[in-house]
Amino acid sequence: MRILILGGTAFLSAATARQAVERGHQVSCLARGSRRRPPEGAEWIRADRDDGVDAYAEATGDWEAVIDVAMQPRPVREALRALADRTGHWTLVSTVSVYTDDSTPGQDESGPLHTPLGADRFTDNEDYGPAKVACEQAVQQAAERMHISRAGLIVGPDDSSDRFGYWPGRFARGGQEERGADDVLVPDTPDALTQVIDVDDLAGWLLDAAERGETGILNAVGDPGPLSEVLDLSQQTAGHRGNRIAVDPGFLVDHGVGYWAGPDSLPLWLPADYTGFGCRSNAAARAAGMRLRPLADTVERCLADERDRGLRRERRSGLTPETEDRLLSAWQVRQGS
Repeated sequence: MRILILGGTAFLSAATARQAVERGHQVSCLARGSRRRPPEGAEWIRADRDDGVDAYAEATGDWEAVIDVAMQPRPVREALRALADRTGHWTLVSTVSVYTDDSTPGQDESGPLHTPLGADRFTDNEDYGPAKVACEQAVQQAAERMHISRAGLIVGPDDSSDRFGYWPGRFARGGQEERGADDVLVPDTPDALTQVIDVDDLAGWLLDAAERGETGILNAVGDPGPLSEVLDLSQQTAGHRGNRIAVDPGFLVDHGVGYWAGPDSLPLWLPADYTGFGCRSNAAARAAGMRLRPLADTVERCLADERDRGLRRERRSGLTPETEDRLLSAWQVRQGS
């Protein structure tokens, strides 16, 4: 197949381009490449999508498939205007953040959606979901044969968000000796669920769908499971032999610890009323052939990546050692009072 990947130099789009080349497809990547190049074997169409429709001038000819990972409505609409009438199959990577209900477990693709963003771009992260709804609507209106994959949390090597990788990295930093291994702070949420998909599994699914001409909208999410399983596997894989200190969520909130992601957060931890966010249905995608590797394999891949990038590096998500020590000391005082 002649495949155009809008991107191809970072995380999901790079994994998709690499796998497409490995499958023997004729792959072109339209990207600025300001930090990285597309994978070897892919044609590099150097362009900046901020340049509007003109950005696609070098993407000549007909395409059997286009795969777009853009977040902003404007470049999605402009790409459709430039390419849709000469593309056989169009894939948009969307997000489960398009749904308004994060409290009901097991929701499928029929769940209620946000009102689409009225602007061309969003600047406030609260508008991410509405922006993706606008992207979806643009694809539905312009592409005759389209597939929309609503992805959940995408994890794996080269994930710059540090959300999932924080945990295997943190346990690895904690020590492997029974004496001297430090304590690791975790949220005391035994019933919490989480849901992740390995970046290579999602990339493979996008290509499978394009090759088969899959159409419609599907939740491309992993199987839901307890957050404790992520912690167990991270600790076991890292060989950490210290203690996990489960801290009350109210205490964490009172001491400024954030949910989900970002500085001074406990990644993957969510408020109690977000029980549906980590438990959406992937039954339709599974029935269509989406394949998922065991979670333990993903944890191993992420730990290797964490070691390569440095266990003590500055992170975009998680607690710094100093903050964690302060919280553990305060929690010990609280427990002793």
